Amino acid sequence: MAPALLTTIDETRSLLDERRRDGATVGFVPTMGYLHDGHGSLMRAARAEAEVVVASIFVNPLQFAASEDLGDYPRDLDRDRELAGANGVDVIFAPSVDEMYPFGPVLTAVSVGELSTAWEGASRPTHFTGVATVVSKLFNVVGPCRAYFGEKDYQQLAVIRRMVADLSAPIAVVGCPIVREPDGLAMSSRNVYLSPADRAAAVVLRRALDAGREAAAGGATDPATVAAAMTDVVTAEPRAELDYAAAVDPDTLTVPDRLGSEARLLIAARLGRTRLIDNDAAPVGPAG
Repeated sequence: MAPALLTTIDETRSLLDERRRDGATVGFVPTMGYLHDGHGSLMRAARAEAEVVVASIFVNPLQFAASEDLGDYPRDLDRDRELAGANGVDVIFAPSVDEMYPFGPVLTAVSVGELSTAWEGASRPTHFTGVATVVSKLFNVVGPCRAYFGEKDYQQLAVIRRMVADLSAPIAVVGCPIVREPDGLAMSSRNVYLSPADRAAAVVLRRALDAGREAAAGGATDPATVAAAMTDVVTAEPRAELDYAAAVDPDTLTVPDRLGSEARLLIAARLGRTRLIDNDAAPVGPAG
């Protein structure tokens, strides 16, 4: 059954408030559309835990810099509605830009300090303010809920968790595992941009993470050593241009002097015109 399609804030808020008054719990999956099975896994997780599942589909202009791909970002609402329905979504909230930002450029923005400045924040300085602002707005529309985010955007997940904690929002943030293609490439709406040759080479991100995990499991506690293992793999692939590779503290996303019992490996690289990110947990073994 196709999900109900709502396009206004008022009707979405009214419907979900009514369902909560009837005792239903709400699961929420925010997306920018062009859905794939990574999104589907979040929807299925919400379906397993909530009586009402709502997904938003909104390509948020605030999180795109002037040089980025807002106009080219893939869109297919009919396809998205079909996939969402197959994965248990009851309601799709698909507002227009004018509905979300009726007064034009916003004068109020949400910024999450140090968690937003490194890694993706360094490469895309306005990105996380745009993400935090639109997600805060979506939370205000949907109301109290469990909100599901993929670990593929690990820094984004950390930013949203801290925003919810700092602002005492009535939201339980649920992180869900990365969903990968059979060859290990993390599923992403931007994978559609890859040429066949770049798609074949893109698995280098997964191989670099594996090299970092192996170094950490072997007892490498120096973050630079683990990062170098990842860097060596990417630089050996001529089609890939490395942006960053790092082993960080899983909570603060900072590079410690020495790794603890577990690190988070972060990587970003460009293949052709497509920039991809990935990450993985890396248990750190005893020093050999």
